[in-house]
Amino acid sequence: MWSRSRTASTTPSFPRPSPTPSPCTRRPTGTSADPKGHVVANFVQLVILGLLAGGVYVAVGVGFGLVWGVLNIVNLAHGALVIIGGYITWQLFTAFHLDPFLTLPIDAVALFVLGYALQRGVINRIIRAPLLFTFLLTFGLNLVIVNILLLIFGSDFRSVTPAYAGKGLEFGSIVIPYVPLISLGAAILLSAALAFILNRTRIGLAINAIAADRDAAQLVGIDLRHAYAVTFGLGAACAGVAGGLIALIQAITPTAGEPYTLQAFVVVILGGLGRVSATVVG
Repeated sequence: MWSRSRTASTTPSFPRPSPTPSPCTRRPTGTSADPKGHVVANFVQLVILGLLAGGVYVAVGVGFGLVWGVLNIVNLAHGALVIIGGYITWQLFTAFHLDPFLTLPIDAVALFVLGYALQRGVINRIIRAPLLFTFLLTFGLNLVIVNILLLIFGSDFRSVTPAYAGKGLEFGSIVIPYVPLISLGAAILLSAALAFILNRTRIGLAINAIAADRDAAQLVGIDLRHAYAVTFGLGAACAGVAGGLIALIQAITPTAGEPYTLQAFVVVILGGLGRVSATVVG
């Protein structure tokens, strides 16, 4: 028998190579390697998107606040008018391939005419009626408009998707989408145009006079019926522009207007009646 030698082996030993880390265990690089930086970037992105979304609320709220402040009517059909503007934009985009933002003036003109006619034919009958009657009439008007839209367009979702939808300005990990950015600019222009009409034109000064004192305005010769109709038409025009912007952001259906009426109500309550700037702040 032989015994195993206790002397060290003369075979050279090599260090064992360390295992290559897998993609799942590698340390991330870039912005995700810094958790705090990643959180800050996400926060900034959310703030930007929230500010951009405010443009739609401005467009929805300014017309609602104008009608409420001058006519003392809480227009429950405001959301339905918004959806009409969305369908006009969708129809012009799909049938004539017109850029959605170029359809906004058409939305404004079409809804102004509709609003003027509605006020002269329907709304004018309840100008001095209690607030409950305005609720009932405008709610019924909302139902009529929604059902007409259902008969014409059906209940399917309709959306407007131009070539630049989904694209935006990139600043590192922060992206500013084109559509909400342009929508915010359009809402600011709409508010500026409405403020100019109310403060720099003859009919606008008449509307302000009626809002301040209806009886005194009538005594100095202001045509109340015409001024009321123009006021409601301007409110409807703002709703039409808002609808065109909304069609760019999300799909629309004839029954999608009610939430926008509620949002407009909240915006006006927060900002206050009587001034466009107050509604914008709200």
